Amino acid sequence: MRTLDLNCDMGESFGAWTMGDDAAMLKVVSTANIACGFHAGDPSVMRRTIAMARDNGVAVGAHPSFADLYGFGRRRISGERPEDLEAQLIYQIAAFRGMAEVEGHPMTHVKTHGALGNMAATDPELAALCARAVVAVDPGAIFVSLPYSCMFEAAQKAGLRVVCEIYADRTYTDAGELTPRSEPGAVIHDANQSVDQVLEMVVNGHIPTTGGKRLPVDAATLCVHGDTPGAVTMAQRLRAALMENGVTIAPFAGR
Repeated sequence: MRTLDLNCDMGESFGAWTMGDDAAMLKVVSTANIACGFHAGDPSVMRRTIAMARDNGVAVGAHPSFADLYGFGRRRISGERPEDLEAQLIYQIAAFRGMAEVEGHPMTHVKTHGALGNMAATDPELAALCARAVVAVDPGAIFVSLPYSCMFEAAQKAGLRVVCEIYADRTYTDAGELTPRSEPGAVIHDANQSVDQVLEMVVNGHIPTTGGKRLPVDAATLCVHGDTPGAVTMAQRLRAALMENGVTIAPFAGR
């Protein structure tokens, strides 16, 4: 029997602005990646989301990003001094780790958000910087990464435990990278298409690409974006389909 983690990026509301249905999603997923205030979220949202995750038995991790509230962390930012960016990541991870400890629900992992994660996937120096920031705060943290990426290799070299992540609601290029959101078909909105892709990746062990390739993959965790329209329904469909195919849903932390 196969075991898989089901994770979601969440805690992305800000002040009076609400993003996603975190309360409903936390009844479906096994792990939550919670925004640290630089692309979304705020201290109150962070604390509330950690507490809800704790009460639902859902593992939590930091989801740091570029300092880009206006662009939701999805704009490619360059020109930052490396030491400044590293300090920003340390700041976010440390803040999350402290809040999690206060709520009695320790941080298990770190996953980079948006453009930062996509850029680090192909930039060895940026990937190494991200890994250093995680080690600086918590060398025992698990790092969540795409396969076929510089980030996966950099985290391993830094001595971090790395888990391979796949996406339920995104398509892939022939290089194993996420299709840029600027391109048509990058985001999957149809639940049936998502289920078919996930079963191919999890049960058959291959990532289907937009160019027709099938890239080998051994995934430990599956992500659904909390801000995708219909995300909760999609997550419910995916969980049911996986369980019907003999997959047990459980957090990767502790395994």
